[in-house]
Amino acid sequence: MTDQTRRFQLSTVPQLLAASIATRLATDTTTQLSNPFLVTIAAGLGLDVLTMGRLVSLRSLMGLGSPLFGSAADRFGYRRVMRIGLLLAAAGMFAIGSGGGLATVVAGMVLSGIGLSAFVPTLLAYISARLPYHMRARGIGILEYSWALAGIVGLFAMGLLFERVGWQAPFFVLGAGLLVGWVLFAFFPSARTEKPVQRSGMTGFSLARIGAFFDLGPNRRSAYAVIFAASLFFFAQFHVLIAHGAWLQAEYGLGPALLGTVALAQGLADLCGSVLVSLITDRVGKKRSVQAGMVGALLVFVALPFVNVGLWPVIGTLVLMRFTFEFGIVANISLASEQAPDRRGKVMTLAAALNLLGGTITGFSGPWAYTQFGVWGLGPVAALCTAAALLLLTVWGREGDS
Repeated sequence: MTDQTRRFQLSTVPQLLAASIATRLATDTTTQLSNPFLVTIAAGLGLDVLTMGRLVSLRSLMGLGSPLFGSAADRFGYRRVMRIGLLLAAAGMFAIGSGGGLATVVAGMVLSGIGLSAFVPTLLAYISARLPYHMRARGIGILEYSWALAGIVGLFAMGLLFERVGWQAPFFVLGAGLLVGWVLFAFFPSARTEKPVQRSGMTGFSLARIGAFFDLGPNRRSAYAVIFAASLFFFAQFHVLIAHGAWLQAEYGLGPALLGTVALAQGLADLCGSVLVSLITDRVGKKRSVQAGMVGALLVFVALPFVNVGLWPVIGTLVLMRFTFEFGIVANISLASEQAPDRRGKVMTLAAALNLLGGTITGFSGPWAYTQFGVWGLGPVAALCTAAALLLLTVWGREGDS
């Protein structure tokens, strides 16, 4: 890459980040929409809550196919795959919002799930390809502001639309927002992998071909250590998070309004974690930042059963849990982005798929553990998983592919 090309790429970074944050605000609000509004959406569609929950799980499971999009992005370009993902997600939102019956809703969930899983991790690979490693955490940290803003601003706006316009309005607004993102990314340069991946020439289905698909190059041990460590860390967080609302309701009597206030505080903690990554992680090191986030979260998980003596200690600890996790997991995105630069799309989508798998398992593990053992079924399990993630990262994880 020439100095002139590099300067041109860096000159477009502020505009690219602005467009990416705006688009991610739409995708992240789409992802989180069912959390507070599941009952409202189910009622609008004429479905019961259990069926609606299963449909949301179906959308999530579509993300397990995201490595296929990552591999395609490495071969054909990140921007092309991202724009296809946005079109699919928009089509899915319009289908759901049309209220055309169960079959249409199922199709909409499948399309939106495929589209979101194609767009979000590929966008991370695209941003990483356009930023030098010494600026990577700053850019990705800024991009991840969108997740917190979706919880703070996006869901608030969708709530107003649900109440004042109707249950279909948020789906059409978010679908339109995804189409705006599709248009915006047409104006940015394409970006591929830094070095072309050598293709083996194998065709058809074979174990060797499957092995080649999961090959992450000479730094594969570190790459997989970073990916699996993030997956364990993700599982630990959501094992607690998915059951914390039931915990606060059962033991402290919090209603929907107060739970919403707690969610707002946690969203602010997410934002603070991402901001801190963007400010310090490039200087202190990506691996060291991930380790710091894991150590902080480990201490919080260990403390959970012991702070369960009053509402304010519990809320304070849950907010700290979100901050330490967000700092660690966003730093891990930057760390993962340089493990295999010639297979960056595959690395990012494999990580996303494993995180999704871990999050899906927590839908069963978290509520069951809390029902059987109370908070002692949440904190200690999360602490053990985080300790395993920390060990895996510390022993085998490297700062980059060099």
